[in-house]
Amino acid sequence: MPALLATNIIGEVVWLGRVPDRDNSLRATAESRLVAGFDGVMGEAHSGLTRPSCVRVRDQYAEGTEIRNTRQFSIVSAEELALIAADMGISSVDPAWLGATMVVKNIPDFTYVPPSARLQMPSGATLVVDMENRPCNLPAKVIEQDAAGYGRAFKAAAKARRGVTAWVEHEGAINLGDAITLHIPDQRSWQGQ
Repeated sequence: MPALLATNIIGEVVWLGRVPDRDNSLRATAESRLVAGFDGVMGEAHSGLTRPSCVRVRDQYAEGTEIRNTRQFSIVSAEELALIAADMGISSVDPAWLGATMVVKNIPDFTYVPPSARLQMPSGATLVVDMENRPCNLPAKVIEQDAAGYGRAFKAAAKARRGVTAWVEHEGAINLGDAITLHIPDQRSWQGQ
């Protein structure tokens, strides 16, 4: 019996990006094609099999502890970006400002796609959703460079809309316009709390 079930939801890749130098800027550069390897995207600042832990997992590890890199991809939805922009009072949010790796469309309630869901591309490239990517203040500096006066509004506007982080389960190419098949875990919601 499969543990992951294909849904009838077919998304689409509408933007791809790569952050070349995270120390210099969170800003991503737009790409038409990415190759996802087990380390992530070659030449992307968030690539690697491991990463130093950050404040997001501080209850589990001291900051800087080497852990598995489940943040190889930062994925946001076009529909949620439009809602963020509206709440910020601007016409659009450029995914490059957020250091996004991918923007998808036609996957409803994207930020809350269940952890362990798979996003599978036609090449076979498959990304495993780790969890919701909570908004922070880091994009504000980049936003201010292009839309002065709006950076501070991002964090509140992006709450529950910041997308997900993901890691590569199967290598392959990801192209603009690719269809995305969504597979979700075949299990009931957790009742433990």
